[in-house]
Amino acid sequence: MNRVKGKVAIITGAAGGLGKAQALLLAREGAKVVLTDIIEAEPGETVEEIRRAGGEAIFVRHDVTSEEDWAKVIEQTLSSFGRLDVLVNNAGFLISKAIADMPLEDWRRVMSINLDGVFLGTKHAIGAMKKNGGGSIVNMSSVAGLVGMGGDTSAYCASKGGVRLFTKATALQCSKLGHDYNIRANSVHPGFIMTSMLEKSMRAATAITGCTYEEAKKVREDSTMIGRLGKPEDIAYAVLYLASDESSYVTGTELVVDGGYSAR
Repeated sequence: MNRVKGKVAIITGAAGGLGKAQALLLAREGAKVVLTDIIEAEPGETVEEIRRAGGEAIFVRHDVTSEEDWAKVIEQTLSSFGRLDVLVNNAGFLISKAIADMPLEDWRRVMSINLDGVFLGTKHAIGAMKKNGGGSIVNMSSVAGLVGMGGDTSAYCASKGGVRLFTKATALQCSKLGHDYNIRANSVHPGFIMTSMLEKSMRAATAITGCTYEEAKKVREDSTMIGRLGKPEDIAYAVLYLASDESSYVTGTELVVDGGYSAR
């Protein structure tokens, strides 16, 4: 308990399974949490769940591709809680199309959410974190940011690989080797985590390959050393570690939570 007590955290993409799990865990461990998403109902319910448990949380409607929205989120965070200590750039988007068949607008849509959103969040969070002497930025990449993946995920792989290296550059700029902001930046790389995004991907696979949903699921389970799909809580605990002072000597690196998939 209290691993992030007194810290203020923004979590984007809070309507999804990963974002909700992160918000609930950070709140349980003492953080004041700002949940953001373009979808309103689900994170609003999570805010109420946190408050019923005695925590503090607010929801801000937020399109991560909009710089105006980012300025609004930071402003509401500071007006509500007075500071910003942790940013979790969790919002993500997947389009599965073959390179030869992908319209440029689809490619750009994936990049705008997965990469532009991380840039904008980082840009605006740095200004707020500098005011209270530092902070931690946690960027959600993927195992697809480490190795190539099948399933026509070229745009997703490119965006998540970009997140990985952008995070390293951010860590350097914010360190004593750069501008000395005392801000750490790290990326988290989930493998096959049981979320609505993965479920959608597996159902798409059934249409392409003719396999059943259970067969598609088993292929992914069998590709990991652990032999199961991950849970949103597996990622939430990684985020908690990077948000907390327990990781005070960790910056510019990637925390891989993929059941051993990428170690083969």
